Amino acid sequence: MRIIYRTVKLLSVLAAGTSLTCVAGTAATAARKTDTGPEARMPAIIENFTQDEMSLDRVYPLRISTARAARFARFYSDELAMLKTLDFDALSHEDQIDYLLLKHELIANQHRMAIEKQQRAQMQPLLPFSATIEAFLEKERLMQRPDAEKDAELLNAMVKQIDAARKEFDPDHSHAGTDGTATAGAKIDPVVANRAVQATREFQRALSHWFGQYNGYDPKFTWWVGMPYNTANKALEDYSNFLKEKLIGIKPDNKTTIIGDPVGRQALMDELSDDMIPYTPEELIAIAQTEYDWCLKEMLKASHEMGYGDNWHAAVEKVKEMHVQPGEQPELIRKLVLEGRDFAVNNDLVTVPPLADETWTMIMMTPQRQLVNPFFTGGDEISVSFPTDTMTYDQREMSMRGNNIPFARATAFHEMIPGHFLQFYMNARYRPYRRRFDTPFWGEGNAFWWEMLFYQMGFDKTPEERVGALVWRMHRSARVIFTMNFHLGRWTPQQCVQYLIDNVGFDSENDLAEVRRSFDGSVGPLYQSAYLMGALQFRELHHELVDSHKMTNRQFHDKILHEGPMPIELLRADMEDSALTPDVTTSWKFYGDHPTHP
Repeated sequence: MRIIYRTVKLLSVLAAGTSLTCVAGTAATAARKTDTGPEARMPAIIENFTQDEMSLDRVYPLRISTARAARFARFYSDELAMLKTLDFDALSHEDQIDYLLLKHELIANQHRMAIEKQQRAQMQPLLPFSATIEAFLEKERLMQRPDAEKDAELLNAMVKQIDAARKEFDPDHSHAGTDGTATAGAKIDPVVANRAVQATREFQRALSHWFGQYNGYDPKFTWWVGMPYNTANKALEDYSNFLKEKLIGIKPDNKTTIIGDPVGRQALMDELSDDMIPYTPEELIAIAQTEYDWCLKEMLKASHEMGYGDNWHAAVEKVKEMHVQPGEQPELIRKLVLEGRDFAVNNDLVTVPPLADETWTMIMMTPQRQLVNPFFTGGDEISVSFPTDTMTYDQREMSMRGNNIPFARATAFHEMIPGHFLQFYMNARYRPYRRRFDTPFWGEGNAFWWEMLFYQMGFDKTPEERVGALVWRMHRSARVIFTMNFHLGRWTPQQCVQYLIDNVGFDSENDLAEVRRSFDGSVGPLYQSAYLMGALQFRELHHELVDSHKMTNRQFHDKILHEGPMPIELLRADMEDSALTPDVTTSWKFYGDHPTHP
């Protein structure tokens, strides 16, 4: 989640200060101590950088604005220049790791901004009002009193610009061409139009904030601007609907069409470099296919044990029927979380502080959120997905089938302990300044690695339980295959949905929700690939450090959590105390050097 994933990380940093700060007793206090030492320089530099970035984020809140882009471009460039003044060789090994983390973050941000600049240019013809609204916001930032009469005139002109744009781009509106013949509206790529819908809504929210700053407080402003603002606000609302219905082709009652935004191969390569993944998109697809093929062999074994022979889809359908009744899912999930916790503790796989065991919580997921998250999610709390009385009969059946007992058992621990909840808990206590370097390859990859390790250690005993676990493992491989093909421009979202239906076994609505979530902008282009690729990195690192008897399982997993989130190749250098240079690039081929499956 990396173009978008990086964009939203500021919000995560802001929220992190309020999460899980309770500590019980001197033992817990001691456990929070880090090993930075008094000579460490980089933690303070990173904390100052984080605060500076948050300050700029507050005063340039419109993420799509050119003013924000220019200011952040200068900020990141200045920070990179500052890093170059440091004597890298004189830094401690931990400081060198932090130096490289910050450097990679800054370069990744520059890559992201270059893509966003290109995207703004592509949709600029659809945003004739952007300069007016940005000018309003700039005067507000400088705390200059509005010129009420002039601002009313600008709003009035903006409405006319919007009306002209609607006529220009309306495919149903004909107008005279250069030769005098009637022509339809200019052809617009639905992907660009979809991007413009989101931008229009962002501009509309910004204009509303600007109006609220002065309305009622400045009588002259209210007298002049009140009515033109209301007209302009409605024009923006109507315009976003026009873009969605006329240029994209999505009617208000359409809940199935998915319009993604493929980033292209070069953007994928930049993102992979930023995350220190030394493979091409095509190589990721090949790796995922190899992992999928192994899963399919295991699935066929379980299918035969269940009496379905090679018809593994029938075995999956049988497992889907193993769900509890409405109202019983919360208790089931609680039991499954505890079962996974007990397996990790009893096998001495990781340290689970008593307070972590005490403070995880549960909520029920809203029906609206279940449209993009058909299965439960985790973090500070576990959010349980199960049907409500507002859903149709088919939706209720699909929700219960998709959240069956074997499926849920295979991932409850992924979401909580020893997965995401324990990650969040430890990240708040060990090197918390590194939370800003969170990457899905670390977060999702580590949680999925627990699924791999549990399977290898025999957590899934019955064939039904193994089917539940294998569906998820097949799903992680399928995510790589369909998202890479989409962003390379090879597949449409509809082809992605069909691929999941054919190759994983989820119900169609759940597959649709999965693809919608992958391409709705809430996660970056590598996010869905990060589950499998991150887990494979942890699997190789486990082979190097645990299978070689350099570490125990508990030492290995505790060390991961204590060092905090980062690209896993840097984590490897940290854990193995490897020599570093300021210009280190990714080189760790973590796949294919030895047998990888139990």
